[in-house]
Amino acid sequence: MTDPLVTDPPTLEGRFVRLSPLGSEHVDALMAAATEDRSSYELTRVPHDRPTTISYIDAAVEAREAGRQLAFATWSIEAGKVVGSSRFSRVEVWDWSLCGEHGPRRQRHGRPDVVEIGGTWLAASAQRTPVNTESKLLLLAHAFETWDVHAVMLCTDRRNTRSRRAIERLGCTFDGILRADRPGADGTVRDSAHFSLLAEEWPAAKQRLSDRLPAG
Repeated sequence: MTDPLVTDPPTLEGRFVRLSPLGSEHVDALMAAATEDRSSYELTRVPHDRPTTISYIDAAVEAREAGRQLAFATWSIEAGKVVGSSRFSRVEVWDWSLCGEHGPRRQRHGRPDVVEIGGTWLAASAQRTPVNTESKLLLLAHAFETWDVHAVMLCTDRRNTRSRRAIERLGCTFDGILRADRPGADGTVRDSAHFSLLAEEWPAAKQRLSDRLPAG
C-alpha cells in the first residue's frame, strides 16, 4: 500500500494545528522544538541534536516511501512554528484473498484496513494546549472518515502513566501489554501498553475530542 503515501501524502489542518508530511525542510524547526525543554521525554523517543534530527526525518521519509508509516510535522497555528511530530506509525493492508468467496471483494486498493497512531511528542511550550487534542482529532478523522479503517491502534511504554491516561480519555479500549515489544527511549527493552478504537466507537470519541477544544 505505497501509492497514496508516496504520491499524495495528506496535509491535515484544523483551527489550532496543521499536520504536514515530515520532510527534510523541517530539520531546523523540528530540532528547535525537540531541544526546547527535554524534561518530559524520559519515556519518549525524540531526537536531541541536528544529526539525530536528520536521521529521524530520513527514517520517516524512507518508511513513508515504503508504505509503512506516515509521519507529520506538527505546526501550531497560534505559535506560528513547528512544535513536534506525530505519525501513522503502522499502515496495514490485510490480504483477503484466501478469506472465502467474499474475501476478494473486501480487498482494499489504496486504503489500509487498520493503522496505528504513535511517535507523538510536543515541545514543552505546546503541551497542555489544544494542539495535541486537535492533532489526535485530525489523525483519527482521516483514518476513519477518509481511509475508512476498521480500527486505530495506539500504544505507549507501559510505564508512561500520563500517556496511558491520555489514550484512555480518547475512549480507547486497553487490549493488553505486549512484552519486549520494541526499544525503549531510555535504552531498555520496552513493554508496550496497547489500546484500540473501533470504527463504530469513533463517533462518540470524535464528540469527546471536539468537546475538549475551545469554542470558536
